Amino acid sequence: MSEQRFAELARNIVDYSLDLQPGENLLIEVTGREEIFTKELVRAAYARGARPFLSLRSTALQREWLLGVTEEQLGLQAAWESARMEEMQAYVGLRVKENAFELAGVPKERMRDYNVLLQEPVHGKIRVPKTKWVVLRYPNESMAQEARMSTGDFADFYFAACNLDYRKMSLAMDPLVELLERTKEVHIKAPGTDLRFSVEGIGAVKCDGHRNIPDGEVYTAPRKDSAEGFITYNTPSVWQGKIFYNVRLRFERGQIVEAVCDNDSEGLNAVFQTDAGARYVGEFAFGLHPNILHPINDILFDEKIAGSIHFTPGSCYESADNGNKSAIHWDLVTIQRPEYGGGEIYFDGQLVRKDGLFVMRELEGLNPQNLLRR
Repeated sequence: MSEQRFAELARNIVDYSLDLQPGENLLIEVTGREEIFTKELVRAAYARGARPFLSLRSTALQREWLLGVTEEQLGLQAAWESARMEEMQAYVGLRVKENAFELAGVPKERMRDYNVLLQEPVHGKIRVPKTKWVVLRYPNESMAQEARMSTGDFADFYFAACNLDYRKMSLAMDPLVELLERTKEVHIKAPGTDLRFSVEGIGAVKCDGHRNIPDGEVYTAPRKDSAEGFITYNTPSVWQGKIFYNVRLRFERGQIVEAVCDNDSEGLNAVFQTDAGARYVGEFAFGLHPNILHPINDILFDEKIAGSIHFTPGSCYESADNGNKSAIHWDLVTIQRPEYGGGEIYFDGQLVRKDGLFVMRELEGLNPQNLLRR
């Protein structure tokens, strides 16, 4: 793959996404084997006068560690990593996917402890709210295989998604943010879906290339006790080494009261038993990326699919706070374009999007053909 495209992406991240300043500390955390892009990130950080720090990890080694780890170990690890994260002003998490199911077989209770005792203190309480951060993948053969593309075609897709003109997208998102902030009730209809909830007073946030890469969503959160009805997610989703198909959830007073899927309903419910907040929803978002049209089994891409939404069990973000806290945040996605069954979204009874395309004049700039227009 062209080093020039990695260099462009690295510059976009440190210049635009992180707006890295002289003297700031940047933690570059690489999970998997990768050097080319990491070198470009280090060079780009130094060019901005910042101070990059490296952390290199392995999912295969992590699996062995998790199989025998104790709560005391997790607490000590969290203390060390929290102290390090407190010193950082910026963070890049580069995930090199080698085997999406590497953590399969780790006991569910061990993964729950890992999320609650290590991930939440370090990332949920420090990295997400207190640093400028970006998380992204590396375009290798494993990702291409999961996406059912050749390695070369996947690389073209990856860079088209990651190096999008996010400044243009950001301007087009403003009317949707303003409309969501005026909205009281959302109603979603689609095959297997009839769901209502309130977003009144929660606020809305645009994701325009400053956090995840690729980016492209506008999110809010339902009022914690407001969701009523049911939703079917037509996009497969991986959670900690296991894939779930056609997840179907039913809500009463905001809580998941029934959860089934095609392949492992028992395992699905185990996720929602992580803690009290796992059965409530912490995010509702529109996927808006014009170059991401189909799922590739990677949530960083799939949650941005044009014409999609995600309705996310677990913790909310402080920027759209509905009061729900949990060690999980699981972005489950459903696509509403015609080839996926279509669907409609209403704000306070007014049709906003139909079959994946915005129908209100002030929102038409977010439709794919307009975002890609030069």
